[in-house]
Amino acid sequence: MLSKEELVNLLLSDVDSFNESSKGSDLSETDFSGCTLEGVVFDNVDLNSSSFADAQLTDVKFIGCDLTSVDFNRAHVIECAFNESVLNGADFSYATVDYCNFAEADLAGTILRDADLSNSDFTEAENLNASRFDDSTVWPDNDNLPDDFDSSYSDDLSSLKDDEDFGPSDY
Repeated sequence: MLSKEELVNLLLSDVDSFNESSKGSDLSETDFSGCTLEGVVFDNVDLNSSSFADAQLTDVKFIGCDLTSVDFNRAHVIECAFNESVLNGADFSYATVDYCNFAEADLAGTILRDADLSNSDFTEAENLNASRFDDSTVWPDNDNLPDDFDSSYSDDLSSLKDDEDFGPSDY
């Protein structure tokens, strides 16, 4: 079994060898910021709290991975697969996520603010309704979204406020 450092070095130098030897590895809290990765297969890899900020990912497969709290800020994620992965709390703010597949990916708490998700397929994604997005999020066509998902953004918080709650204190 290779160490985390050895796996990262292998990934950056020989993708095919990495793909053959990384299944089930622990690469949590690894910094891939600014990296260019193409054709990488992360198969059941723990990437919890790692960073792909400002990275260029093309044809990368995240299969059954733990992507909890992973930072994808400003990343270019093109033709990638996130099948059966957990993306709870992953942050795709300002990212371009184009032609990606999220089949059976758990997106509860995923941050998609100001992200361009054009042409990506979320039809089989789980918990997309529990993701966080804003009016600048660019969604794919409705046939690439779950039937029960409402991509319209509303910042109407008036239902959460009661003017009486914010008056002078009785104490």
